[in-house]
Amino acid sequence: MSNRATSDPRVVIAVLTFRRPADLEELLPELLDQAGMVHAPVEIVVVDNDPDAGARALVTETSWSEAGQPASSRQTPVRYVHEPTPGIASARNRALQEGQGADLLIFIDDDERPSNHWLVQLLDTYSTYRPAAVVGPVLSQYDIEPEQWIRAGGFFERRRFTTGTPVSLAATNNLLLDLAQVRRLELSFDERFGLSGGSDSLFTRQLHQRGGQMIWCDEAIVIDIVPADRLTREWVLQRAFRMGNTWSRINLDETENGKRVLVRMNLQARGAARVCGGIMRYLAGSLVGQVPLRARGLRTAARGAGMLAGSVGSVYHEYKRG
Repeated sequence: MSNRATSDPRVVIAVLTFRRPADLEELLPELLDQAGMVHAPVEIVVVDNDPDAGARALVTETSWSEAGQPASSRQTPVRYVHEPTPGIASARNRALQEGQGADLLIFIDDDERPSNHWLVQLLDTYSTYRPAAVVGPVLSQYDIEPEQWIRAGGFFERRRFTTGTPVSLAATNNLLLDLAQVRRLELSFDERFGLSGGSDSLFTRQLHQRGGQMIWCDEAIVIDIVPADRLTREWVLQRAFRMGNTWSRINLDETENGKRVLVRMNLQARGAARVCGGIMRYLAGSLVGQVPLRARGLRTAARGAGMLAGSVGSVYHEYKRG
């Protein structure tokens, strides 16, 4: 167990979930194990974004106990909250609200698994640097063996940095937030991006722009379980399109009205360049028989197309329901 001072921060681990009961059932015991490794008081909050509250019974009727103890005597409470407003941004904002009595809020996805000492490493890095946020790496583990096109493209590989490196953008799939600094910077997740994705990118971008520091912790690894339905060309290209679309929308949203025409033109030029460059890479890869070149070329073109669409106000709702 990590030795800590009596002024340990109060920690809330937020698990945002939407109709993934099997994943949630696997994750919660692992989070309880993580909580048992630190001295700081920890609460686990499950934010269910299913309008039907599908995770309620699993969370509230299961005795999530530590070391075989009855639920009534457990040290780490597991609390269920229902956020019926559709969209990941609404669920993230609900997590911020539910963490009001805590010092630190940690986001982890319901389809992820923490590595050994994940929580210890996040808290140690926070204790060392006292930033507004600590960001950890997400490593992909495939549900099935992906086809050559997927592996060659490296689409599920993410950048990593040395611990202590400042970063300017992050997702919420492995993110610690200092809630006092979040409140001081007047930050929340923009619910206009709830069904399109990208509210976490906008949030962390604003955090950085307003003077908040984000620090990388390379030891605080989580494993992302990539399901078979994401290991397809269609999904990869749709995700690239959405990311380009969101990037344009964020840039326009952050720009003053008088400058938007110039920013819009810049985004269109950059998007068109990506489309053309991506197609050229794809054709070159086809000529020389290079699968990585073909795969990455198509993804680049898809992202450029998304940028073009976003620059003229088109919104791609990747998480649209019903």
